[in-house]
Amino acid sequence: MVIIRHQKITIINYRKPSKKDVNDDLQFFGNSLGLFGDRDKDKSCFRIFIELLKATRANRGMTSDEIALKTKLSRGTVVHHLRRLIESGLVVYEQGRYILRAGNLEAVMEEIQKDVNRTMEDLRNIANEIDQGLGL
Repeated sequence: MVIIRHQKITIINYRKPSKKDVNDDLQFFGNSLGLFGDRDKDKSCFRIFIELLKATRANRGMTSDEIALKTKLSRGTVVHHLRRLIESGLVVYEQGRYILRAGNLEAVMEEIQKDVNRTMEDLRNIANEIDQGLGL
């Protein structure tokens, strides 16, 4: 069982790439979720994300050490970006390994959409309770 304590879901409205290129699409995907920012000059998070995609395709998770070795990044950098990927709801940590939350990106996005819908419903219910409490 995977428990996500809190998530920070960021959605940025970028223009979709006009040409069909998987790398551009992946960059668009990550940028739209606020993952691959301007401060990430060496595209560390993108490289980590790609390794996790490959591992998911092979139906296996990866340790932070394995990711660091594959990406030639320090373990500290890898762990920092893994935390962000977990917070975003894309990645989970299970049995000592990191893996995409679902078997493919579409399924991951469906799960995140469910999270957003649950949060919005909770907020609407709380707003209603507050309004009633204030006599609005």
